[in-house]
Amino acid sequence: QVQLVESGGGLVQAGGSLRLSCAASGRTFSGYTMAWFRQAPGKEREAVSCISGSGGITNYADSVKGRFTISRDNAKKSVYLEMNSLKPEDTGTYYCAADLFSDDECDHGKIVPAGIDYWGQGTQVTVSQ
Repeated sequence: QVQLVESGGGLVQAGGSLRLSCAASGRTFSGYTMAWFRQAPGKEREAVSCISGSGGITNYADSVKGRFTISRDNAKKSVYLEMNSLKPEDTGTYYCAADLFSDDECDHGKIVPAGIDYWGQGTQVTVSQ
């Protein structure tokens, strides 16, 4: 069993930055591929970024490449999403997700909501004009 708790969301102006954090419980954190998803009102949940268990593989949605950076600290059982140059279209609820042994899927951009083993409760990010 893994519990995920996100923090760091908020209201920011366009062009600003936020750093999301996700703290995990459980013994085998390094065995989980971790991901960030987001969901805007009326839209489907979409993968934003993922990172392999060791941290050596990362992948990003085209819409956030060059602006967002995912990282993890296995000793602290935490994953982070640094978001820079934020745009109004980045607004949504951001979810931390854990997917057991899915590093290959992450590498090939194949992390999808249906395959996720554990979800956090979400944190709201609102980017104003």
